[in-house]
Amino acid sequence: ANVTVTDLEELQELLRVNIENNKHLVTGSVRAKVLKWGEDVTEFQPPPDYILMADCIYYEESLEPLLKTLKDLTGPNTCILCCYEQRTVGKNPEIERKYFELLQVDFELEKIPLDKHDEEYRSEDIQILNIHRKQ
Repeated sequence: ANVTVTDLEELQELLRVNIENNKHLVTGSVRAKVLKWGEDVTEFQPPPDYILMADCIYYEESLEPLLKTLKDLTGPNTCILCCYEQRTVGKNPEIERKYFELLQVDFELEKIPLDKHDEEYRSEDIQILNIHRKQ
C-alpha cells in the first residue's frame, strides 16, 4: 500500500523516526504529513481507499474539526476504520455520545463485534467501527 501517516507539526519528526525504524517492514511506500483537523485537505486528494483512526475521540473542541476533515477526505468508496478506547470517567462518555451523534449525520457506522477483533489484543473497552459516507 501507499500510506500517508498524519499528525500535527510537532510530531512529524517522531513519525519520520518510526517510518525509518520500520522501513524493513514496508512493501509499498510511507510518508509523513501534517494534517490539522478542520483545515484544507486538498493535498490528500484523491480520496483514500482507507482511513485508519486510532484514539481520536477525546477532546470536545476537536469533534467538529475532525468530522469536517473526515467529510472532506472521504469519497463514496472510502472505508474508515476507527479504533478507540471507551472511557467511562469524566466528560468522556458525553464526548463519545456527541461524536457519534454528529458522525451519523453524514456517515453510516457498523460496530465490529468483539469476537472479530484480534484474539491477542481484544479487550472489552476497545471499540472498532467500520464507517462509510452515506450514499
